[in-house]
Amino acid sequence: MTDPTLSALDLPAFNPGCVWLVGAGPGDPGLLTLLALHALRQADHIVYDALVDDRILGLANPAAVKEFAGKRGGRPSPAQEDISLRLVELGRQGLRVLRLKAGDPFVFGRGGEEALALVAAGLPFRVVPGITAGLAGPAYAGIPATHRTANQAVILVTGQSAGDGPDWAALAATRAPLILYMAWRGLGGIAQALQDGGLPPDTAVAVICDATTPRQRVLTSTLGACARDLGASDLAPPAIIVIGAIAELRGTLNWLGVADA
Repeated sequence: MTDPTLSALDLPAFNPGCVWLVGAGPGDPGLLTLLALHALRQADHIVYDALVDDRILGLANPAAVKEFAGKRGGRPSPAQEDISLRLVELGRQGLRVLRLKAGDPFVFGRGGEEALALVAAGLPFRVVPGITAGLAGPAYAGIPATHRTANQAVILVTGQSAGDGPDWAALAATRAPLILYMAWRGLGGIAQALQDGGLPPDTAVAVICDATTPRQRVLTSTLGACARDLGASDLAPPAIIVIGAIAELRGTLNWLGVADA
């Protein structure tokens, strides 16, 4: 499907037999990149994640086959190896294959694993970065990832890992703000580990649910109380969790006007 507006930008061709690993952004369709939109309009087969907004899927080539391959913590999900093998299978059929991921495929999106599978299969691929929820979610909540008087670094970290998990004491020692992905179920233990590592219990925390969507809600708390406050709320994942001084700025910079949960 040709879009005259996009064709004027001289965007790269989406060739048959190629797999594009594309970031759909954090939820708000307005944050989709032009290259991602170009891929949606050209794709023959779209393999998409659970958190991709339906409005973004609605921008796809009407003739494209849409295949759900969502992974959600605590729920039955396709194995990552099976998803990677499926991309290889579709690419070998000579299709324009779009692997559509929420956020950015290379930021806790397992895009690297899929890219390695494509390399092993000898299939051409392209990576289209997307805006990651770890940056966009705080921004929509009035929390800058960096602020000159608050921090000189910020750490993006997963709340779950295929290995032993993050060294929370070492992260606490940096005193840099932390932006946590997939940390909902483990927040209590994480908060305690960070306090054991030296972070004060009154360290600011913000939990941003359904970031950048019309359903966005934000809970503000402290490191010592966040697990209890979250358990007493009616909030639900997906969520991005911000820990550190930058979270304090929400009270002043809440440009979206979303009330605290």
